[in-house]
Amino acid sequence: MARLFRAKEDTKPLAHSSVPPLESPFGDLACDLSDSDLKDTAFEIFAAACPTTTTNTPSAAAAAAPSLQRSLTSSAASKAVKKAFVGMRCSVNKTISSGGGGGSGSVNSTSKSKKSMVRVQMGVSEESEARVKRALLRISAAQGLVYVWETNRVGDEAIKVLAAGLLLHPHLPLEKSDSRSQRLREIIQEASRRPIETGQNSEEMQALRAAVMSLASRSFHGSVAEACHWADGFPLNLQLYQKLLEACFDVKKQTLLVNEIDEILVLLKKTWPTLGINQMLHNLCFTWVLFSRFVATSHVDLLVAADDQLTEVAKDAKSTKDPVYGKILSSIVNSILGWVEKRLLAYHETFHLGNIDSMERLVSLGVASAKILVEDISQEYRRKKKGEDVTRNRVDTYIRSSIRTAFAQASTCILLYLICLNTKSLNHLVVD
Repeated sequence: MARLFRAKEDTKPLAHSSVPPLESPFGDLACDLSDSDLKDTAFEIFAAACPTTTTNTPSAAAAAAPSLQRSLTSSAASKAVKKAFVGMRCSVNKTISSGGGGGSGSVNSTSKSKKSMVRVQMGVSEESEARVKRALLRISAAQGLVYVWETNRVGDEAIKVLAAGLLLHPHLPLEKSDSRSQRLREIIQEASRRPIETGQNSEEMQALRAAVMSLASRSFHGSVAEACHWADGFPLNLQLYQKLLEACFDVKKQTLLVNEIDEILVLLKKTWPTLGINQMLHNLCFTWVLFSRFVATSHVDLLVAADDQLTEVAKDAKSTKDPVYGKILSSIVNSILGWVEKRLLAYHETFHLGNIDSMERLVSLGVASAKILVEDISQEYRRKKKGEDVTRNRVDTYIRSSIRTAFAQASTCILLYLICLNTKSLNHLVVD
């Protein structure tokens, strides 16, 4: 897949002038978790889902292992992602099987190197990786939450993550009168005033653990869940997954996907149970990551990949009526369409001989986004069952708007020219 980008490094980007970064369509977390906090947390989830040893680590990923293994063995990477690059390179990387049994030493070594690559791509230091490994070992040794207070900094970060995942953006909605959430809030407020005493026999640690587990173990049917839910509430899970997907890009050349993208996507897929991600959400998130990277770099090959990936999103949109997915879909597609139409409604200002080839893809992206909004999200459209030709309407709108804009600008130029001529004539008369 990555050969598409490496084979076309000389592709001319769209002309742009210091484009500001796009606002996240996933929504505000309403907390003080920094970008670095999100990245560190995402890497910790990745490390827990892809342990480098055979140590059994209690995690949501382990609880969902059987179904995940079936999903992984069916395809080494998302079929949608592969389709985005089909025909753009000679061959696709060989599928890596994820069999649960003991693999060969070479396979384990390869997997370990890909995990290290993800760490490097995410900008995580070796010291941070070592800290995470120590934490996982302590968890496997039944030391519970003690590891998060290895240093004050880690403790503060962990408190913020717990608050975001269990109180602000929980997997299941919380009632205001829920005593469990009130208890955790009290503990967090107390921890902000003075450090919690660590140690296995610490009453404060025991209270924190009990409060966290009571919230993380909730389920839709009221019984205790088999897996903990602490990072799979929207939009926290999407922002964490975005940090992981960004590891697919070369850290030295931000417009290029790494050659090992197939294998890395297999590893990232193991975080899905913990983050509450499925194939449709992956397709949606990856589309946004590709598009936002295109906006930041103006590299046209990223636009091509985003457009192809949106084709898969359009198929997904027709196959589900999930309200949460629909809300996320609407936010992302509106963001894409808004950016695209600013360029297409006056396309003569954006395109020239050097980048005219990219116009077709931008139109395709705009039309595809509009069709999703009209046909798959709009309640009005579904009620009336209108036979609206979205493609024709959007293209017609782009052409008419651009002609009006160009005409208005030409008229202004002509008017200014005539004013200048008249001014010169008057000056001559005055002199004479």
